[in-house]
Amino acid sequence: MRIAVDARELAPHPTGVGRYLLEILQGWAQDPNAADCDVTLFAPMDLGLGARLDGPGARIRACVLAGGGGTVWEQLRLPFAVLAGFDVFYGPAYSAPLFAGAPTVITVHDVSFAAHPEWFGRREGARRRWTCRMAAANAAAVLTVSVFSRDEIVRWLGIPPGRIHVTPLGVSAHVRPPAAAPLDDAPPLVLYVGSQLNRRHVPDLVRAFAPLARADARARLVIVGENRTFPRQDAAAVARDLGLGRAVEVRPWVSDGELAALYGAATAFAWLSTYEGFGLPPLEAMAAGVPVVAYDTAVAREVYDTAATLIRVGDVEAVAEALLALARDPIRRAAQRDAGHRQAQRFDWARTARATLTALREAAR
Repeated sequence: MRIAVDARELAPHPTGVGRYLLEILQGWAQDPNAADCDVTLFAPMDLGLGARLDGPGARIRACVLAGGGGTVWEQLRLPFAVLAGFDVFYGPAYSAPLFAGAPTVITVHDVSFAAHPEWFGRREGARRRWTCRMAAANAAAVLTVSVFSRDEIVRWLGIPPGRIHVTPLGVSAHVRPPAAAPLDDAPPLVLYVGSQLNRRHVPDLVRAFAPLARADARARLVIVGENRTFPRQDAAAVARDLGLGRAVEVRPWVSDGELAALYGAATAFAWLSTYEGFGLPPLEAMAAGVPVVAYDTAVAREVYDTAATLIRVGDVEAVAEALLALARDPIRRAAQRDAGHRQAQRFDWARTARATLTALREAAR
């Protein structure tokens, strides 16, 4: 089976959808049952993957397709490349060419652009709604990452439930728990990882961190993720206004090694998101042995269950109390670490990769 893949999200640093796609590709490369598959990754630049996708399974190669990598590239350049005898086209990031020359399968991670248009610029929101609606309507199958997202796709895009396959995400090897948890008297470190989006309320996280910083001068909040908020929010400015400038660090991106070190030192992971398709970062934090504090949403209950401390949405004071309690109580931290590790073990990227490939095989028939 010849599979064409829109691989734009893999460059320059795979984050979010890019990491999702990379995990699936690595699963195919290592799965002997995928050895009949030839996978071509199309991107507007060299992906630099090297030997990362070698294995006994699918044969995977990258193809540079010149262009800007935007919607014009997707709709006009990519279809001509796919016409060269592919059995199925896979779009891992919400969209696909309208005329792909092969059956298409897409992954729709969430429909925030339809459910909450206020989080997007007028043109950006309109583009996302149009491309996703059209791609989903034309697709042989739509994949999504949670039951919550499936129901949202039915509601906002009008896709029949029978055409939607729920393929939950997994946990990466680089976030396995460290050999030892932080010492009981270690400086408190609150960690946030993920793109900064309005729905994730990172400025409120800074406000919730303030009581801990005032109670312990050693406390730090590290925010890892590019600022993609609209309208623009500035967590660092909020920290400065609260007199916390030295205690709050914002990093747009870190390497896997740096991230592992942050997980190893963290006393809590905070996730104040009010809308997600899945919400992978807290699950990865659980796998790394970090207690999680998150807002209580439908998808949080589905993915994290009782392994996270779930706080009523908007209750910043309760978040602050939870962060203080975790910093001060090593027994509570240990219990939540154990519960989180057990919960994270339920999610496996190899299973996600197999389910995705099964959907592609069915579409190619």
